[in-house]
Amino acid sequence: MGHGSSAHTAPPEARGTLRQRLEGVLREVLKFGAVGGAGVLVNLLVFNLVRHTTDLQVVRASIVATVVSIVFNYVGFRYFTYRDRDKSGRTKEMSLFLLFSAVGLVIENGVLYTATYGFGWDSPLQSNIFKFVGIGVATLFRFWSYRSWVFRALPARDAVARAESFLEHESPTTVPAPGRSR
Repeated sequence: MGHGSSAHTAPPEARGTLRQRLEGVLREVLKFGAVGGAGVLVNLLVFNLVRHTTDLQVVRASIVATVVSIVFNYVGFRYFTYRDRDKSGRTKEMSLFLLFSAVGLVIENGVLYTATYGFGWDSPLQSNIFKFVGIGVATLFRFWSYRSWVFRALPARDAVARAESFLEHESPTTVPAPGRSR
């Protein structure tokens, strides 16, 4: 088939929908990255502060820092990144967030533990490098789990109902669709 063939070309509305979905995911990734980036700074600042002002061992100082950043990130994700997501099950949301954050904590600090106690890499620079690597690996898991399980999108029927009610309030003179009454 030649270049002019439309056998593999998606209809314009399908391309628009795909583009909208990709733009939505890109916005989500950027917001997640903004909150996560700030959370990384909080994590590393608290880690270094605790490490240099207390006698806690490296991994314990890291766990304290990770817990502080988990609290910081929850607030950022709930009220910035995923503020438009379903808010009906806050207890379930918080429980899942803490569960997946705990798994992320184990991943993040497992990398640091392995570097520190498995390979003896314990200088401040090495600790910060492996703390950062651990955060990166755990972030991949957290993005997937938060997006898939914690901050779930509203079901399509709820989103449509909200959009319809918004439109009805905006233009009260519109004629209802066939089969629908006001």
